[in-house]
Amino acid sequence: MSSVKILNCPSLPNIPWQERPEGDRHDSPVWRYSENPIIGRNPIPGVARVFNSAAAPLGDGFVALFRGERLNGIPMIYLGRSRDGIHWDIDPEMVPFTDEAGAPLMPRYAYDPRLVKVEDAWYAMWCQDNYGASIGMARTTDFKTFTRLENPFIPFNRNAVLFPRRVNGRYLLLSRPSDGGHTPFGDIWLSQSPDMKFWGMHRHVMSSGDKWWESVKIGSGAAPIETSEGWLLFYHGASSTCSGFVYSFGAAILDIDEPSRVKYRCANFLLTPEEWYEEKGFVPSVCFPCATLQDPDTGRIAIYYGAADTYLAMAFTRVDELVDYIKANSDVSESDAEPGLR
Repeated sequence: MSSVKILNCPSLPNIPWQERPEGDRHDSPVWRYSENPIIGRNPIPGVARVFNSAAAPLGDGFVALFRGERLNGIPMIYLGRSRDGIHWDIDPEMVPFTDEAGAPLMPRYAYDPRLVKVEDAWYAMWCQDNYGASIGMARTTDFKTFTRLENPFIPFNRNAVLFPRRVNGRYLLLSRPSDGGHTPFGDIWLSQSPDMKFWGMHRHVMSSGDKWWESVKIGSGAAPIETSEGWLLFYHGASSTCSGFVYSFGAAILDIDEPSRVKYRCANFLLTPEEWYEEKGFVPSVCFPCATLQDPDTGRIAIYYGAADTYLAMAFTRVDELVDYIKANSDVSESDAEPGLR
């Protein structure tokens, strides 16, 4: 076993955790929480389903931004808090986004949030309508006021997530350019900014692969985790079947100083739909990672993922086991290893 370290991350002794069940015969170093799903149907009045959501440590507990599918079918973002990262109290009102002057500025819809702390503030990212599906962003320091930022991209784009620190003096954002529908294609791209307002210096990171589980499209999941081997990135991959797309998730390791270069990319999925809550729901056969918690002292990582566009579930891994597995099963293409600029 290697001694991979999680870097530049505060200790999290109360990370939600469950050891791998005895007798688990999966080859993957990722295992499911035995009490999944952690959020079921109709969790609060007016919301039918919660899934594809982001969680983070806050104080002596945890905070989350949930994708809540309302009874009219329009997704919006809701705030939740938890003492243990598993059992959640969800606010009944939608997150109140405002403009810089404090006036209400609510998106028409908002889904698949990510939540990342960068320096002295928290940043939320989600997919919204900007005359087409695009990326919304907001900043908060207290989880009471969420101030909208400039939209980083024109349509169409999804699956945006910030890096937790600047690299070479610039903020970094991963995204997945797309089209206006249920995108039948998609690669992960890196964009850079000096100020969180103007984004450019776009670099290609990874293409959808020749592996069946990620052959249609891929998209970044949780915020990259800084490790002694590079940036650890969980991402989802979609395959096409006679009954629709199947979403699994895998992982890659990006270069620490030039994250558009892929060092290692696991050829195998880490989790694919197998359990009832992943296979049966509003959109069957979906495992969709959106957030992680990690403790550098123990190497533990807890993963939050959406299941079947209906439930929120959890899985667990250890950083050294995971990185060893990625490296042992790595398959990096020429375009992956390039700096992403042609």
